[in-house]
Amino acid sequence: MSGWANKRVWTETSVEAVDDGFRVLLDGRGVKTPGKSPLVVPTAVMAAAVAKEFDAQEDVIDPTTMPWTRSANSAIEKVATQRAEVQAYLIGYADTDLLCYRAERPDGLIARQAEGWDPILAWLAETHDAKLAITAGIMPTAQAPDVLARLARTMEPMSHFAMTGFHDMVTLTGSYTLGLALADGRLQPDEAWRLSRIDEMWQIEQWGDDEEAAEHAEIKRSALVHATEFFFAA
Repeated sequence: MSGWANKRVWTETSVEAVDDGFRVLLDGRGVKTPGKSPLVVPTAVMAAAVAKEFDAQEDVIDPTTMPWTRSANSAIEKVATQRAEVQAYLIGYADTDLLCYRAERPDGLIARQAEGWDPILAWLAETHDAKLAITAGIMPTAQAPDVLARLARTMEPMSHFAMTGFHDMVTLTGSYTLGLALADGRLQPDEAWRLSRIDEMWQIEQWGDDEEAAEHAEIKRSALVHATEFFFAA
């Protein structure tokens, strides 16, 4: 039974342990991904979250209310089949890490970036032996290949499911460093989100907020919370 039918046609939602993890059952039949692969997840916690999303559907299924299911589908259909490409894409964020690009003015923003970002970069250098180069302005600065290689190795132990969460932790913050700090437990999602938004918050303080932009930002913040929960549930 596909989990992406247009309407709810099942009555009972349950979870079953299988050889390679856990699967969600709809009236005793295993859920499949949109590509028709078995939707098997690695932990009971993740399976319970997916099952809860299916159980919450009413007449018409709304995939936008099913982040755990979408992430599990991505792990199976995208990350597992394109692991090397995903890792290469993510290490590109380290090469142009948000935390390494500093304002040239005003002094208040320069100080705020340093206060927020310098301790995390110092943690990265100490914990992962990866000292990233910092520059001012928008001109790119090349990071040392050996530093990028060490950072790339932090992804090797991650399962495909953990990598799915990590992908979103990096891309939503715009920073490999912040994503890794989340993965290591150095930061909590709201802390990482705040650090990723220093420039935006400075502009809001100067010019005021925009309702549509604020709504979009809240969607991304919630997505970051989910990605972190998904990572640790894997």
